[in-house]
Amino acid sequence: MSDAGAASEVVALAAHLGVTVATAESLTAGLVASSIAGVPGASAVLRGGVVAYQLEVKQKLLGVDADLLAAAGAVDPRVAAAMADGARAAFSADIGLATTGVAGPSPHGGKPVGTVFTAISSSAGTETFEHHFPGDRESIRTASCDAVLTELLGTLSKGTNSGRG
Repeated sequence: MSDAGAASEVVALAAHLGVTVATAESLTAGLVASSIAGVPGASAVLRGGVVAYQLEVKQKLLGVDADLLAAAGAVDPRVAAAMADGARAAFSADIGLATTGVAGPSPHGGKPVGTVFTAISSSAGTETFEHHFPGDRESIRTASCDAVLTELLGTLSKGTNSGRG
């Protein structure tokens, strides 16, 4: 499924459920929020997003623990989870999404190009996903966006109480 198709389904299902979404993006640098915002009716769903490319932004705006960042670096499932939790809290959203990883062209922090972690935070908890995407920088970023939107669809299709019950 293309990210445009996934984004349309996300907006339709989240609006139907009355669920709001916020994003915290590193390697995707706003692609996820932009994909959602490109869908008519997105204003009922998308609360906002943070492009957290630098460690300092992850820490100061999203509340990612400085010790975790120092020990694990940015490309880590725990960092993705903390980013998603931080987005959810910062925007008072029902669901927070996060992407962090290595788009290339070079490895980063000992992680090979194509290593990506995504996370979904909701009242039910926070789930992380590990990916290893092939390709160039743009294809890895696009695949990361598509993956987190597809993961969000899975979360939404399970139903939610929107943190209100």
